[in-house]
Amino acid sequence: MSAEPARAYFGIGEVLAQLRAEFPDVSVSKIRFLETEGLIQPARSPSGYRRFATADVERLRYILTAQRDRYLPLRVIKDQLDAAGQDHASGSVSQHPALAGRPAPLTRRDLLDATGLDEARLAELEDFGLVRRNGRQYGPDALAAASAIVALGRYGVQARHLRVLRASAERETALIEQVVAPVLRQRSPGARDEAGRTAREIAAIAGQLHAALIEAALAEAGFGDPRPGRADG
Repeated sequence: MSAEPARAYFGIGEVLAQLRAEFPDVSVSKIRFLETEGLIQPARSPSGYRRFATADVERLRYILTAQRDRYLPLRVIKDQLDAAGQDHASGSVSQHPALAGRPAPLTRRDLLDATGLDEARLAELEDFGLVRRNGRQYGPDALAAASAIVALGRYGVQARHLRVLRASAERETALIEQVVAPVLRQRSPGARDEAGRTAREIAAIAGQLHAALIEAALAEAGFGDPRPGRADG
């Protein structure tokens, strides 16, 4: 028996079914919004229904990942995708941004637009060492930190209150550096890459432990767990 031929396209419902396991919040309205903003351009059937090729689904997956994991604004994501398309059209061997895994750095204006901060507030965060830049540009870590600080600000948390978190992060980084130091001392060409991967794996586990310890401390303080099915008693 011959194998079933690959599907040439998918309907929007089938696209949602493919993406929702990884992106539970994705919706028809979200996909339509991304199309309105020019980030995706699915084909249309004669009757007007959207027809998504496999490349369209992968493009959507990249966009949603960049938003969720890198906190990139849509304008920056679109610029990356457009640049990748130009490279492909010109025969360049540059990788698609989803494959390259290195998000484009942000300008100061990009960071301000993405977070809603003003110049004075961003300068304050930089003074406290909470947002850092490389030269005149900002990486995804700066955007993630700034976005989290803006969210905390809605609860009345100010930059000066967050110095304890910065100090804690610095202590955890020192611990991780100590753990991976033997790898860095190796003379093999891939030692630094291996150390980087190990450091990030340790950081992810440490983040889980940190969250668990805070959850336990909140429970001991009598706050309990407000999630359904987790009420005390």
